[in-house]
Amino acid sequence: MLESYFLSLADDRKELLQHYRIVDVARKIVGVGSVGTRCWIIFLTGNNSGDPLFLQVKEAQPSVLEPFISPSAYKNSGQRVVAGQRLIQGAPDIFLGWGELDGIQFYVRQLRDMKGGAEFNPEKTKFENYPAYCCLCAWAMAQAHAKSGDAAMISGYIGKGDELEEAMVRFAFAYADQNEKDYKALAEAAKSGRIKVAGSVGES
Repeated sequence: MLESYFLSLADDRKELLQHYRIVDVARKIVGVGSVGTRCWIIFLTGNNSGDPLFLQVKEAQPSVLEPFISPSAYKNSGQRVVAGQRLIQGAPDIFLGWGELDGIQFYVRQLRDMKGGAEFNPEKTKFENYPAYCCLCAWAMAQAHAKSGDAAMISGYIGKGDELEEAMVRFAFAYADQNEKDYKALAEAAKSGRIKVAGSVGES
């Protein structure tokens, strides 16, 4: 499997990866979006125990859109995922790659690529920092659209007025209202016994 993945890497990545050796492999329980697919974590070390590398191997399946549009240009679904990530991300993971083993297509990435993230703990999170976080998310999404689409055409479509901004704000408020309605319906269904839930719906 790793030999197949190794072939998908650029020469400089191959040179770097050759300095690591496999120590252990473990099966990983996937999240909701990946239920039913295989996933492994590979633990590697470099010169010493202070130089670890964790790679995540995820099974890649055909896009759910394929039955409705043309087939993917990529024979390997893992390659399709990697190509998409490289296209929209400003600084993709240097170990992104793909491969295939016994008919199972997969892609590989670092488990933790040290790019950082935000943790929204109600006891620690400062609300005044939230707008700045939203701006970063918007910037990243705008960059992804600009990289994967026609930046000049998108800019021309947006124009210099406030119409798009106002439309997006209206959508955001409507989406928030719908979430509250959906949660209320879920809580009522759980309370009446129409659906079974583990624990209390209000706990999460």
